[in-house]
Amino acid sequence: MIKKNPVIFFDGICNLCNASVQFAIERDKNNVFRFTALQGEFAKINLPKFNVDLNKIDSIVLLENDRLYTKSSAVLRIAKKLNGLWPMLYGFIILPKFICDWVYDCVSKNRYKWWGKQESCWVSTLELKEKFYD
Repeated sequence: MIKKNPVIFFDGICNLCNASVQFAIERDKNNVFRFTALQGEFAKINLPKFNVDLNKIDSIVLLENDRLYTKSSAVLRIAKKLNGLWPMLYGFIILPKFICDWVYDCVSKNRYKWWGKQESCWVSTLELKEKFYD
């Protein structure tokens, strides 16, 4: 079942991805987002409805209003809803997608090498449990 809040799907074993989720949670003062690992049940049930191959996805994914956004489009749309000055990053949406996605891909391809990875998915604290889907 797809929920009404925008859902951020992330690589649960990636240290950069986990840090990014924690970053977003700290700046999501209006409690807009929900989160789930790409390796979780929620992703396994919902992403195939959008023709996403879970074995090949290597991007953050944002599900918002029954539309999927990946790579830079997802990041910029997430930034737009954060508190502080982060929504100003949404201005980069005017750049051609291939340029923004190229930058995203450069970081994504090196994320394990530069930031490392965990043996298992990050588990949220009890205080944050309502923000996460399994």
